[in-house]
Amino acid sequence: MTERLKSIVSQIAPSTNGLSAITTKNPDDIVITLAVRTPLTKAKKGGFKDTLLDGIMVKTLKAVVERANIDPALVEDIACGNVSDAKAAYYIRAATFAAGFPITTSGYSLNRFCSSGLKAVQDIANQISTGAIDVGIGMGVESMTAGGDALTREFVPEILEHQLGRDCLQPMGQTSENIGNDYNISRERQDRYAAESYRRAEVAQKAGWFDDEIVPIKTQIKDPKTGELKDVTLTKDEGIRYGTTYESLSKIKPAFMPHGDKSHAGNSSQLTDGAAAILLMKRSTAEKLGQPILAKYVGATVAGVPPRVMGIGPTAAIPKLLKQFNLTLDDIDLIEINEAFASMAVFCTDTLKIDPAKLNVRGGAIALGHPLGCTGARQIVTGLSEARRQKKKILLTSMCVGTGMGMAGLFVNEQNV
Repeated sequence: MTERLKSIVSQIAPSTNGLSAITTKNPDDIVITLAVRTPLTKAKKGGFKDTLLDGIMVKTLKAVVERANIDPALVEDIACGNVSDAKAAYYIRAATFAAGFPITTSGYSLNRFCSSGLKAVQDIANQISTGAIDVGIGMGVESMTAGGDALTREFVPEILEHQLGRDCLQPMGQTSENIGNDYNISRERQDRYAAESYRRAEVAQKAGWFDDEIVPIKTQIKDPKTGELKDVTLTKDEGIRYGTTYESLSKIKPAFMPHGDKSHAGNSSQLTDGAAAILLMKRSTAEKLGQPILAKYVGATVAGVPPRVMGIGPTAAIPKLLKQFNLTLDDIDLIEINEAFASMAVFCTDTLKIDPAKLNVRGGAIALGHPLGCTGARQIVTGLSEARRQKKKILLTSMCVGTGMGMAGLFVNEQNV
């Protein structure tokens, strides 16, 4: 009762210090007790090329059950972010059973484009906060081998008559070129940013920094010549190109002509397969179950921007989230922004005046890859792992969202600080 009263008082008492408010520990805090991901593999030619979406789902959930050391029956709901497959809701429900969860564990899919994984975590956290459930998993899974998110038809005339509605038809590569052209972000700056992303990812992989966030996944790969299936265990991200330099990137041809000549395969996010999963519950529940508390989920928000420059979404979502919790960027120790394209990463860094030393320390989607529905959750896994390594406390993640939105999430690392 005493602890409960303390929690209530702390929540209603005014606070002038945003940082102290979010780092104060209360029994009703929503906490993360497990944050893991699969290796990220090259779409169509990598380790998951012959593993279907539901296969990636079930393998990831099995890893969660094994790593979490928790009775699967305690998990009441699983939210799965996915962009490319309208049948994902079928797959996630079926995969829960095969992974060892009982019929009482519900599951569903959701799609907020690239931020789907973060949205899944927010959904589960909100359910726990309101008392709808006690324990849940927010995850993101994508097989870009199976397909992308391209529209197969135009909108109806009523929408096409509206400029902003029409702009939602623009492919992501075109929106990247719009940013480069509108805001005068040169190809050189984009290539130099991309080269640094590759360098950081290479350093991190060689140093073994990814090892604690990645769960090895056993699957099969089909030999393209013989059709023979071979058993493999995937342990490392495949997209990191060692030795990538500005000079080597500068030789790559533009990919999105005639919209512009700045964005290309080397300074844009890679097509990738992969998954990430986050186990959440209240602090009081974690302590009762003896679960390790990795981090506190503080909150997340979404904000809209013009669809034709959808990549600038973090510049709207991050200030909005910081304002909600009475914080500034100076309070943030580490930042993970999705590198959908170097154009948007450079723009967001410049506009928000982000210290490059805090940003995507292990590289981002340009070097690691971007499984659309997964990345929002993957950034949490990677960011918390880096926070533990550096003994940093406050992590902010942010995504740009197709059709013109930004999403941001805030977390407090509680391990090794």
